[in-house]
Amino acid sequence: MKEYNPHNFEKETYNLWEKEGFFEVDYSKPKNFCIMMPPPNVTGSLHIGHALTFTLQDIIVRYKRMDGYATLWQPGTDHAGIATQNVVEKQILAEGKTKEEIGREEFLKRVWEWKEFSGGKITTQLRRLGASPAWSRERFTMDEGLQRAVRVAFKKLYDEGLIVKGNYMVNWCPKDGALSDIEVEYETHEGKLVYMKYPIVDSNEYIVVATTRPETYFGDTAVMVNPNDERYKHLIGKKVRLPLINREIPIIADEYVDMEFGTGAVKVTPAHDVNDYEVGLRHNLELIKVFDEKGILNKEAGEFAGLDRIEARDKIIEKLQKEGFIEKIEEHTHQVGHCYRCKSVIEPYVSTQWFLKKEIAIPAIKAANKGEVKFHPAQWKNNYDAWMRELRDWCISRQLWWGHQIPVYYCNECGNEWASVEEPTKCPKCHSKNFHQDPDVLDTWFSSALWPFSTLGWENGEWGKGIKWNEEDLNRFYPNNLLITGFDILFFWVARMMMMGTHFLKEVPFKDVYLHALVRDEHGQKMSKSKGNVIDPLEMIEKYSADILRFTLAVLAVQGRDIKLSENKMIEARNFTNKLYNAARFLKMHQDKFEDLENIEIKTELGKWMVYKLNEAIKNVRNELEEYRFNDAAMTLYRFLWQDFCDWGIELSKVSKESISELGSIFKEAMKLLHPFMPFITEFLYQELSLTTVKDNTIMLKEYPQAKEVVKPADFDLIIEAIVSLRRIKALTGAKEIKKAYVLANLPDLAKEFIKKLARIEDVEFINNPIENAIRDISDNLETMVSKEEIDITPIINRLNQQKTKLNKEIEKLQKKLSNENFIKKAPKEVVEKNKKELDELTQKLQKIEDELRKLND
Repeated sequence: MKEYNPHNFEKETYNLWEKEGFFEVDYSKPKNFCIMMPPPNVTGSLHIGHALTFTLQDIIVRYKRMDGYATLWQPGTDHAGIATQNVVEKQILAEGKTKEEIGREEFLKRVWEWKEFSGGKITTQLRRLGASPAWSRERFTMDEGLQRAVRVAFKKLYDEGLIVKGNYMVNWCPKDGALSDIEVEYETHEGKLVYMKYPIVDSNEYIVVATTRPETYFGDTAVMVNPNDERYKHLIGKKVRLPLINREIPIIADEYVDMEFGTGAVKVTPAHDVNDYEVGLRHNLELIKVFDEKGILNKEAGEFAGLDRIEARDKIIEKLQKEGFIEKIEEHTHQVGHCYRCKSVIEPYVSTQWFLKKEIAIPAIKAANKGEVKFHPAQWKNNYDAWMRELRDWCISRQLWWGHQIPVYYCNECGNEWASVEEPTKCPKCHSKNFHQDPDVLDTWFSSALWPFSTLGWENGEWGKGIKWNEEDLNRFYPNNLLITGFDILFFWVARMMMMGTHFLKEVPFKDVYLHALVRDEHGQKMSKSKGNVIDPLEMIEKYSADILRFTLAVLAVQGRDIKLSENKMIEARNFTNKLYNAARFLKMHQDKFEDLENIEIKTELGKWMVYKLNEAIKNVRNELEEYRFNDAAMTLYRFLWQDFCDWGIELSKVSKESISELGSIFKEAMKLLHPFMPFITEFLYQELSLTTVKDNTIMLKEYPQAKEVVKPADFDLIIEAIVSLRRIKALTGAKEIKKAYVLANLPDLAKEFIKKLARIEDVEFINNPIENAIRDISDNLETMVSKEEIDITPIINRLNQQKTKLNKEIEKLQKKLSNENFIKKAPKEVVEKNKKELDELTQKLQKIEDELRKLND
């Protein structure tokens, strides 16, 4: 048999699979299955989270393809607006220029060049993992067809009044511009709570307010107290002077104020705080911006103008203290929002933006509550509901150059505003050719939200006309059957696809949503470069193989539970592949070629038993895959192939040599069952046992095994139990030879030869009643015995008694120590726990020795 080199075989075989078109949709199949690849960033690299997502997707895709479905796994990449723009901006800055200096057109040209250069990196890495999407249909969120689909979607929503523009308080990143709520990551910060004195006009009094943001006080337009707060009732309606700049602002009353926090009086800065913005609207307060879009303080900040907002904070506090406007400063822990991309501190900022109104979510909420989409694990349905109920208008405009430019145009002559799918040539109102396009681009997630149907040709226009799949696939593959992705983008992506799908196609975009958890290190810690615990999937593929990484991830993918990944787990999977290879090599030693299982008749009792076991595995694996219990399916395969087939099927065949040809066919069928999990080694072993080639007889297009009704054959489980039981007696007694053994069980005559040879006993007798004066071993379903006359057990008993005496002394010593109160009080906790654990282990050892002595003395 040929040696198996996974690295060479994986690369060569994958290239052949792709070249032969084995991944593409087979339209001759009557049933359809569609799953969308969550489009990775075009400039990204494969990380361990990707490896998990795409492994699980590939398992289900390979299973469905083999099971007779016209299977579409739609691949593609995302333009990743902020991330990609940042990469190219850094390149330009390294040249001593800025994007503004080279201009928008030249900048976008540079981005497209970068996309062409690096865009295929992650898809190349996906091929190394063994992913089998329909690569000929690969899409990019800014390809010509998808650009048109985005413009159509925008215009429809704009015309329906669901997309609106206005001045809103948004999350603002000084580097990346406007962000939606879920693009803000909150971190705990140790900051300062500054108590500032605001002098009351025409009085010697002052009112104290506590703030964590003293740099924004230049934009205060009121001080606010609770109308029920007796301390401040006499001040309501009066005015205070802002420290340093002496601008006068009113003291107002609003029940929003928490009388228990700080001093019970708060500053109101409508232009720089979300809650203050709402207060400002209620009380008709002026909005005064104190810094610009880059976070630089403006003229409103007086002498501090030109400083960065964060940098200015300590300088402002220092000046306020010097002038006597600080009462005290306290340490204060609070949550601070950061940009999910560049990690800059987020500012609430009033800006003119485009918004998609929250009403678009209503059909998606109703559909989920009618059960039209099923979440796995089911508890994610509650998270989805909770988030959708609290939904706010989605800020969809971004202050970037790279992305889908908003298809709204403004006439410079008559002021007309209109949305257009096609590039206009004139203003539709006054017919002037003097107009300009909105400079902002759409949030990346807007185009991604259309992915389940835009990739199937929805509103792609002339792009792809005449291509078979682009004409009929929308009806055939929408809604998609399944979505598999990480739980962390449930709201970024999954919920938004639900909104867009139910709005435009009046149907949910997928029937099942499988949300997997995080991949952590073996200690349950989140992976990070700073901790040095990152597991690189490409390194693991090079070190072990794609099959080993895939199978390890599948085994660990328990629904709703984080994955604790370690190299030890991959070593276990490597041992499994070695076991499979050695099983095939054993079979090849006896026969060159084996038929597929459907082409032979199983005649031997061992063959019938192994077919029965295979059928049980097929039933379980199919059920587990249909329920997306990938870990259970992987373990079913592992137990069947390792224990039932390799440990026992092959062992038993040494007695029933005529069954080996049958076992070879059964093993080939099991390779089909395992193929979605470990596509490469199963292909190799299948071809070796078939004496065929991948090109002519690939396993990946074979029919996935179907369970058949099989009459339960001779009970080899009971035969195995008898063999194991007698081996235990030999191990216990140290006997090298046993002339005769007895088995108390109802076994067929054929069992004798298997038991004699594999337990290495000269003779076996099946009995109905126990014999006297025997060494016994009792297992779940039977009892085995050997006459004591046959074995001298005195040395064994002496040895066990010596061990028992020694253990009793050690146990007594530990018990005495642990019953000493002074030791318990003074000893370190870890020392006490160590002693308790040691006592427990010694007690268990003693129990085992006493059990062995009891068996010998019975």
